[in-house]
Amino acid sequence: MKGSFMVAADTQTMEDQACIPQGGAAEDDIASPLPSMVRGACPSLNAPMQTGDGLLVRLRPWTPGLTVAQLRALAEATEKHGNGLIEITARGNFQLRGMTPQSMPGLAADIDRAGIVPESGVAIEVPPLSDVDPSEIADARGLAQRLRNAIDSLHPKPALAAKLAIIVDGGGRVILDEISADIRLKAINAVDGRQLWELAIAGTQATATPLANLTDEQAIPGVITLVKALTAIGPRARGRDLDIASLQAQLPAAPHFSPVESATPASPVGLIPLGKQHAALGLRPAFGRIHARDLIRFLEVAEVAGVHEIRTGPEHSLLMLGSPRDRIEDILAAAVDCGFQTRADDPANYAVPCSGAGACASAHYSTRQAAADLINLGPDLLDGSLQVHLSGCAKGCAHPSPAMLTIVGAATGYAIVVNGSSSSEPVAYIHKEDLKSALAALGKLVRNNKAAGESAQQCLKRLGRDAIATALRQG
Repeated sequence: MKGSFMVAADTQTMEDQACIPQGGAAEDDIASPLPSMVRGACPSLNAPMQTGDGLLVRLRPWTPGLTVAQLRALAEATEKHGNGLIEITARGNFQLRGMTPQSMPGLAADIDRAGIVPESGVAIEVPPLSDVDPSEIADARGLAQRLRNAIDSLHPKPALAAKLAIIVDGGGRVILDEISADIRLKAINAVDGRQLWELAIAGTQATATPLANLTDEQAIPGVITLVKALTAIGPRARGRDLDIASLQAQLPAAPHFSPVESATPASPVGLIPLGKQHAALGLRPAFGRIHARDLIRFLEVAEVAGVHEIRTGPEHSLLMLGSPRDRIEDILAAAVDCGFQTRADDPANYAVPCSGAGACASAHYSTRQAAADLINLGPDLLDGSLQVHLSGCAKGCAHPSPAMLTIVGAATGYAIVVNGSSSSEPVAYIHKEDLKSALAALGKLVRNNKAAGESAQQCLKRLGRDAIATALRQG
C-alpha cells in the first residue's frame, strides 16, 4: 500500500489530527491492540479505532483533491467494507465508518487501487483552494511542500507530538483562521508591496501568539527553529509549551510595515468566485456526514455537469472544481436532493453535533436528532452569530474550543454550558425529557430580549449566565 491511513477515535475535531486523545477508548475497546494504539500515538491501518458502530478510519489524501472517479471509488469501498457512512471532519479529513477487522484489508486494497495515496508525516494544512484561487496572497501549497521536505531532511529525525499541526495559510477566499494549530504561517501584504509571513504559535488566528513577520526566504527556517525547540522539549511538546521570549530572540527582527487590509473571506459553503471565469462550489453534508449511496448518486450529476476535482475544506465542506457557472444550478439541485447544505446562511451550519449515540459508545444521546430539533425551532438561536455544540459526553470531541452554548450529555440528562467547552462548569442541568423545551426556552429568551440590530450571541452575552439559567429552569 502507498503510505498509511491515519485512524482516529470517534470524533470530528479533537482527534482530527490523526491521534487518540487523553480519555480515549480503553484498551479492551480496540481491535487487535498494537503498540501504536497507546494513548497519544498515531494508529495506522493495521490498528484502527473501535467505535460504537465498528472501526473508524481517517484519511487525508496526499493530493490537493480527488477526481470524481476516485471519490466514487472511496464511497463504494466504504459501503462494501463498512456501513457506508462517510464524514468530512472540521479540518477537512475523510472519516470512513463501520469497518470490521475482517474488512480492513479489502478497504485498503480498494483505496490503493483507486490511486488514493494517504498523506503521512507531520500534519501541514493549507486552504483547500490554494493554487487555484487568484486572490491568494502567496503560494501556501508550494511553501508547505518545501517545509515538509525541510522537516523530513532534518538529522536526527525530530520526535514530534503525534497531534502536532502546522497551518500554512496563503490568504484568499477560503482561509483557515478558525482552525487551531501549534504553528501558524499566515501570508500578509504590506502597503509597500512586500509579502510577508506572520509566524505564530498555539491557537487559532485570533488566539495564537505572534512571534515574527518573516520574508518568504525566512519562513521555512523560522518554522524549523520552532520544530527544533519542540524536539528539545520532548516528544509530547506542543506549541503552547514553547518559550516565547527565547524564540523571539532567535528569530529575525520583525520588519516595520503597514499591512494592507485583506479581503473578506468567504464561507466554504456556497458559490466561491475564482476570478471572472471560474468558481468553486462548496457543499456541506448534513452535519458533516453522508451515506455512500447518496454521495455516489450526487457524483453522477456532478460529473455530467463538468466537475473534475473535489477537495475537502474546513467546516466539513466539499468543494467542487471545474464546472462552468451555467451548470451550477444543476449541481445545487442534486446536492439538496442528496442531503447537502448549499448555503452559507443555512442554520444547520451553526449546529455542531458529535457522532452521538449509536455511533460513539461514549455518547449519552442522539446529538444529530437534537441538532435537527434545534433547527426546526427556528432561527432565533441559529442566526449565524454563534454555534451550538451538541456533545454526547463531556469529552467535547466535535468542538473542543469554547462555544457560546454547549449541550453536554450525561447518564441522567444534560448539562448546559454557556461560553465554555463541554468540560466547563454548566449553568444548569436538565432532565432527559426536557431538551426540546429547554432549547425552545433559549430561543424564546433571545426572541423576547434581542435589541434592534443585536445578534443572538450579543443578546445572550448581555443577558448573562443567570438569565440563561433562569430561562432554562422555566423551560
